[in-house]
Amino acid sequence: MEKIPMTRAGHTALDQELRALKTVERPAVIKAIAEAREHGDLSENAEYHAARERQSFVEGRIKELEAILSLAEVIDPTRLSGSVKFGATVTLVDEDTDEERTYQIVGEAEADIERGLLNIKSPLARALIGKDEGDSVEVRTPGGEKSYEVVAVRFI
Repeated sequence: MEKIPMTRAGHTALDQELRALKTVERPAVIKAIAEAREHGDLSENAEYHAARERQSFVEGRIKELEAILSLAEVIDPTRLSGSVKFGATVTLVDEDTDEERTYQIVGEAEADIERGLLNIKSPLARALIGKDEGDSVEVRTPGGEKSYEVVAVRFI
């Protein structure tokens, strides 16, 4: 199986989510199912069906997280330098609007664009790989072509 690149922070967050699911969510769902069973006829018991659906979600997420963490390759960005690569924190300026944004390039499992964590497989991240400060980047997005200038590349 192919290793999944991940930052230490991303690995820690997924590990904490897994622990919470196993120690808090799973027991709570089991308790909810037991309580719903006590109400009698399961075929028309909405609480029972909702609890079973929640259990299915929790167990699926546990399996997903265990698989991701078993294949995780933790990369420490502070040990890297040079041009843009996995783990880099990149500050960009949109050449059309002069809007400045900062993203860290991270693995798929930890990506969250709202928090500035850019999926390494995204079109923007793929266009940035190998670029240096001062370079221009053309990116084809669903909204059309966008041009960015790389203002800063840091490994923090």
